[in-house]
Formats: sequence, structure tokens, C-alpha cells
Amino acid sequence: QVQFVETGGGLVQPGGSLRLSCAASGLNLLNYAVGWFRQAPGKEREPVSCVFGRDATAFNSESVKDRFTASRDNANNFVHLQMNNLKSGDTAVYYCAAAFSRSEGTGLRLCNHASEFESEFAFWGQGTQVTVSS
Repeated sequence: QVQFVETGGGLVQPGGSLRLSCAASGLNLLNYAVGWFRQAPGKEREPVSCVFGRDATAFNSESVKDRFTASRDNANNFVHLQMNNLKSGDTAVYYCAAAFSRSEGTGLRLCNHASEFESEFAFWGQGTQVTVSS
């Protein structure tokens, strides 16, 4: 049974940092593109960061560029999202999700266009709340 569990969310002041973690069981993350998505109240879900491939290449959306980045812990089958310089607009429920990636090219497509190919992310965690407020 495939399971994803996100942890690390919470309340943080603007300018602060959080590190989200996504523990995967039932599959090997090396074979998947793993994306972090978020959904704020009243807004559509959007991708923020994604990691894929043997070298754990990471993509970050323009809205979080230079502030967020995803990484993968191969030994423990985890993916992390490091979030720095948080802003009130980052308040949302954050989800990790995985899409099977049979090649580097597939991983590149999935991560670079995660919004367009969101339906291919078949496995999702339950989400963790991040609230940025003073």
C-alpha cells in the first residue's frame, strides 16, 4: 500500500523558515517525480516545487523561486521542502504527490509542467497546514 505522510507545517512569522517532510512508503521515490503543491482558501491548487531523477534535480515555481527548494533523501525515502523568507501569501495547505517517472525525460516533463500534468501525480499525502502570520 502506497502512503505519503507530510509533517513540518505550523505557524511562522513573516520572514521565517519551515522545512516540510514527506515520508513515502510502498514505493521507491527514485522512480517518481515528487512534487509539492499548495492550496490556499478560495484558490486553486498550484505546484511550488518538484524533484526528480537520479540526481534529484529540483524545479521551483516563479512564485517561490530563490525561497523554496525540494530535496530528496534516498536512504530514508523522504522528500523535503525547505521554505525560507516566508510571506503571508505562502499560507496554504501543502501536499506532496508522486508521479511515476520511467525516464529522466519524463521526470523533466512532469516537474517542469506540474500544473499541466497534475493528473499524473497519482499518489498524494493528506496535507500539512502552513500559516504565515505575525
